[in-house]
Amino acid sequence: MADHDHDFEQATSGASLTFPMQCSALRKNGHVCIKGRPCKIVDMSTSKTGKHGHAKVHLVAIDIFTGKKLEDLSPSTHNMDVPNVSREEYFLVNIDDGFLNLMTSDGGTKDDVKVPEGDLGANIERDFEDGKDLSVTVLKAMNEEAAVAYKEASK
Repeated sequence: MADHDHDFEQATSGASLTFPMQCSALRKNGHVCIKGRPCKIVDMSTSKTGKHGHAKVHLVAIDIFTGKKLEDLSPSTHNMDVPNVSREEYFLVNIDDGFLNLMTSDGGTKDDVKVPEGDLGANIERDFEDGKDLSVTVLKAMNEEAAVAYKEASK
């Protein structure tokens, strides 16, 4: 018998970034991967079965991190990747050098989320500087995360 050295160490939790779902089971406002990007479906339509027997699903979706519009056409019986998307609320502690310093519900800290660009980031910075206690919603999918919303935390 051969002696093999195997290294089974992993840096991740082992959870998959995506899972397969049949095209016909996808729904508007759900999520899907188009061109390797996690997207939210904003419109979808199904064409009639053609002479080769496959109805096609036309998907229009918005990238959940960049806001770009992406489209895809796929047979309704084929599988598409759906990203595992999670959203979490954090308490905003500080804004430091373009990053949000956040506190988790169990008291831990998280300081690797960038201040969002545009109006959202400007509003978060303004309200924080005005002394308001803020709760920030962070969306995570496919090893990316971004602050997507915020609100004044209840006292």
